[in-house]
Amino acid sequence: MSSINIGISEENRRAIADGLSRLLADSYTLYLTTHNFHWNVTGPMFNTLHLMFEAQYTELALAVDLVAERIRALGYPAPGTYSAYAKLTSIKEPEGVPSATDMIRQLVAGQEAVTRTARSIFPAVEEAHDEPTADLLTQRMQVHEKNAWMLRSLLES
Repeated sequence: MSSINIGISEENRRAIADGLSRLLADSYTLYLTTHNFHWNVTGPMFNTLHLMFEAQYTELALAVDLVAERIRALGYPAPGTYSAYAKLTSIKEPEGVPSATDMIRQLVAGQEAVTRTARSIFPAVEEAHDEPTADLLTQRMQVHEKNAWMLRSLLES
């Protein structure tokens, strides 16, 4: 492979790619959880949640590709296995089939976790003046903060 000369040092590219790998693992874990809940939700809010979860996992399916491609653009392999994601993610997988309300709570926690992971990468990104990654992270945080708000709104009585 030829050397990469995009104005970001090898050390900074590595640090950013490592952070993005954690973001990818969190995003994929949230994708899988959301898809699982889409399939298995029941109860009076079934239709609302089924459609909301579908919209969210569809968006996540596109987002993981953007994150993986940014890792590749920085010159590193993107993690792509369940075992790699299990080591890298900050999101706990659900056990069994939770109630609809517990699904919502777990997805709020997952959306917030992805936001925190994205935010944690910013110091390395800012140090390297890596605007493309900063732009990607900002977009991801906007989506996840909005999703968390929308999900939290369903829990209010």
